[in-house]
Amino acid sequence: MSERDAVNEMMAQPAYGLDRATKTPLLLAGLQALTARHAQHCAGYDAIFRKLWQAAPSPTLEALPFLPVRLFKHERLLSVADTEIVKTMTSSGTSGQSVSQIFLDKQTSAMQVKVLSRIMGDFIGPKRLPMLVVDCRATIADRLRFSARTAGILGFSMFGREVEFALDDDMSLSVSRVEAFVEKHAGQPLLIFGFTFIVWRHLLRALETRSGRLALEQGILIHGGGWKQLQSEAVDASEFKRRLQAVTGIGRVHNYYGMVEQTGSIFMECEHGHLHASVWSDVIVRDPRDFSPLPPGRPGLIQLLSLIPYSYPGHSLLSEDEGVLLGIDDCACGRKGTYFKVLGRIQNAEVRGCSDTYSR
Repeated sequence: MSERDAVNEMMAQPAYGLDRATKTPLLLAGLQALTARHAQHCAGYDAIFRKLWQAAPSPTLEALPFLPVRLFKHERLLSVADTEIVKTMTSSGTSGQSVSQIFLDKQTSAMQVKVLSRIMGDFIGPKRLPMLVVDCRATIADRLRFSARTAGILGFSMFGREVEFALDDDMSLSVSRVEAFVEKHAGQPLLIFGFTFIVWRHLLRALETRSGRLALEQGILIHGGGWKQLQSEAVDASEFKRRLQAVTGIGRVHNYYGMVEQTGSIFMECEHGHLHASVWSDVIVRDPRDFSPLPPGRPGLIQLLSLIPYSYPGHSLLSEDEGVLLGIDDCACGRKGTYFKVLGRIQNAEVRGCSDTYSR
């Protein structure tokens, strides 16, 4: 099976509808094909592949070769001709830090959009919703300062309509603009998007400080990134949700986990607080001492698998995040597949993230 056949077959499946026994052989076939493709078309990947892994197809998902995600900060890895590149994505990075470069062709870019749309559709429904962005319009207005925040806002805006921004350009909350937006779309579900720390600092804390409240009960909040800064203030996910609901009424909150090196293949948090792998992706947790796969309940390094990367060898990446598998196929939300929890960045790893790079 070619990598395109595997992706096409998986695109016909529900985003979270395949159990492990059905999903694994389909996912493995696609990832094996991608491994062979990248070894053939990317010299850097082929050199690593031949030195560290056998050339024969991997018999299991756990045996698939993987690259450390940091490698993309130091090497130019792509499996298509330069003339086929339509977009170059870069990871977040604070001053002085190197950034990853991810090269996309039309096929990979289109697949990112399709997969992200299918994942989001499972959580917010198939229709585009009125969208409130907890950020300022200047973030997307100045393309000379194109950032990971800009990319995140523009990417999730595909699922919204009549987009409004909750913050002024000085990052202060415009209560009047938000209230006008809510009144205009009264009785309708609303899509609210923002990076975690910005939602915390400029919406939640801004309202708490002034003893204010906004009527956002119809809102569905999608947020990600920036948890490290909240943890420094001793705020966990449950505390974040409780206090947010107290000042906005928002009851539906979904965190997401992902990285630019596998854009589109995000892991959404379900109603029970668990991150889920879709049919187009999976996670393996590995022992940091010998990289052996770990069973549910044992913390280790998170390996991310995705069928999306065609133009660069990013289909099997070892992250710098620590996590733990919680289970497979039996989450109370009813979604099939692997579900897990992220514990944080490993010690001494470079800190990065869409809203971690935001300077107050």
